[in-house]
Amino acid sequence: MTMPASRRARWLAGACLGLAGCAALTGAALWADKAYPPPLDVTAGLSRQVLDRDGRLLRAYAARDGRWRLPVTLDQVDSDYLDMLIAYEDKRFYSHHGIDPLAVARAAWQFVAHGGRIVSGGSTLTMQVARLIEPRAERSLTAKLRQAARAIQIERRLSKREILELYLTLAPYGGNLEGVRAASLAWFGREPKKLTLSQSALLVALPQSPETRRPDRHVETAYVARDRVLGRMRAAGLLPDFEVERAGRAKLSAVRKALPDLAPHLADRALDADPLADSVTLTLNADLQQRLEQLAAEQGHRLGRRQSLAMVLADARSGHILASVGSTGFLDSDRFGAIDMTIARRSPGSTLKPFIYGLAFEEALVEPATLIDDAPANFAGYRPRNFDLAYQGEVSIREALQLSLNVPAVRLLDAVSPVRLIGRLKRGGVALDMPEGGAPGLAIGLGGVGISLRDLVQLYTAFPNDGQAVALTDGLGEPAPLDAPILSRNAAWQTADILSGVAAPADAPRLKIAYKTGTSYGYRDAWSVGFDGRHVLGVWVGRADAAPSPGISGIGTAAPILFEAFARAGLAPARLPPRPSGLVVRNRNDLPHALRKFGGEAIFAEHATGPEIVFPPAGARVDLDAGQGRRQPLVLKLQGGSPPYRWIANGVPLKSTTRRPNLAWRPDGPGASNLTVIDANGQAASVSVFIE
Repeated sequence: MTMPASRRARWLAGACLGLAGCAALTGAALWADKAYPPPLDVTAGLSRQVLDRDGRLLRAYAARDGRWRLPVTLDQVDSDYLDMLIAYEDKRFYSHHGIDPLAVARAAWQFVAHGGRIVSGGSTLTMQVARLIEPRAERSLTAKLRQAARAIQIERRLSKREILELYLTLAPYGGNLEGVRAASLAWFGREPKKLTLSQSALLVALPQSPETRRPDRHVETAYVARDRVLGRMRAAGLLPDFEVERAGRAKLSAVRKALPDLAPHLADRALDADPLADSVTLTLNADLQQRLEQLAAEQGHRLGRRQSLAMVLADARSGHILASVGSTGFLDSDRFGAIDMTIARRSPGSTLKPFIYGLAFEEALVEPATLIDDAPANFAGYRPRNFDLAYQGEVSIREALQLSLNVPAVRLLDAVSPVRLIGRLKRGGVALDMPEGGAPGLAIGLGGVGISLRDLVQLYTAFPNDGQAVALTDGLGEPAPLDAPILSRNAAWQTADILSGVAAPADAPRLKIAYKTGTSYGYRDAWSVGFDGRHVLGVWVGRADAAPSPGISGIGTAAPILFEAFARAGLAPARLPPRPSGLVVRNRNDLPHALRKFGGEAIFAEHATGPEIVFPPAGARVDLDAGQGRRQPLVLKLQGGSPPYRWIANGVPLKSTTRRPNLAWRPDGPGASNLTVIDANGQAASVSVFIE
């Protein structure tokens, strides 16, 4: 039967109007979607965080609204918890487009069956995200419709993974905790990467009623909510009976734990350096930092009420600071705990002595077996005394350094010159607070200069690295590389070998480390710096206000903490560098006459004229290219002094002795070289040149 023309026209007109209406509605929906997008950028409301070298949380800061809201990715969350969350909250999450029609139908039927009262909202995880990004107090049908519209918008813009991560970042878990990371750290003391079934079930249940189920206030309600989730998982066949029963017997902690608060001094400094950063990564190792902070807190109870301590642990090869403890406790006002004593400049006591001895070795003034007098001495009015006010008489250089005797150190510093020592320390890239009044004096060898613990540790990286210090870094910017070595390889090894023989403190763990202690004038600072072949650890003890602490000392106070810190760190033992080839360890009888005793009368006789190197001059650049790939020797010339002469190049003797003032020397290769000559009276001269 053929439709009449008039009826067909009306049908076509109605169809066109319907299509036009649909198109208008669709256009309006698209316009509204673009004009009123959901507020998906939540980064401004997140907690700022400081991470360690492996991405672990060192310290978090509450967001501006006072809530703990840590960013999280799915890779940071236990997969079993994610499966449980989706099965309990939104089992068709991966198949719907923001609204689950079956869940909506169920909610509508319950709404009608219960007289217009909302029993379940049919909310999907996407709808819950919509509610979290635009919180509203009312729970009404209008609010649900608004959430549904937002859920569709969210699904158009984000992947399922991104939606789930938003939920895990914003969901409430009781008090001022938002997001699964903050909740897991506060309720269980762990990151959500590894959760038990009991913990996972509680975290699934908490967001539905976070205040009435929080375990620190309503632990019985928390148990009921957890068990309900576990029962649902068993009913769905997702968990076997024995696992549900075992998880149901697990205890829940009724105490809220503090979020990680490690390295507060360095963390504050890191965020102050980059105020716009949401996250900063440091070179620290969270485990090492926690162990050393725990040790510092324990030691704080044993030290005086006003005394604090600081520690710096560094990788001597990379320069990375692995742990930095600024005080016994950041909030300890009695000890001025908020002051970071790792960067405060204090008198280092005797901790610079190894560099004096290293210079003396490098200039071939002494060897470890050389004898030196430890007796009262007057250096143009400066009269150093030993720490115990006693004197040992004639001792070997090895003993003088191991016993940290003051007079021998000053004798050597007088020979190598304080200016030369300061120059070498500056090669280590450190900043020193010099005494007022001009050029540095002999007192700098006993602590008459200001240096920070961090810089002192940086200087000591020279010993595991054949004399080349490494610039330390905590991850905040890249330090300038250090080009020139502090000491020659031979001198660094000789010094480290002596320090490795220093006896450990009484009752300290027996460790294969080398170390040096120091006590500043007036008992204001106690120091100990130790190293193996890979790591350097420095300890400072004293008062942050620089007041005296009678009774503290490097060996009695700081050294035991140093050994305990090394032991607790649990670092893999690393051997010190091997003895350089060509360096011979000799006893005193095998030494040349001039090296058997330092500071003989002939050295200080007024008529004695020491040797002087006249060629090559200091600082010269010498080209030894003879053409056709051949290199000619360098003729070393000197005048003055008393033969026989002994020449040393870069710490290695060239010949046993020579009576002639000239010597032909063939360098190993191009580069900087240090040349030293010693005459029969033990007087020496040195120059530094560059061989091209």
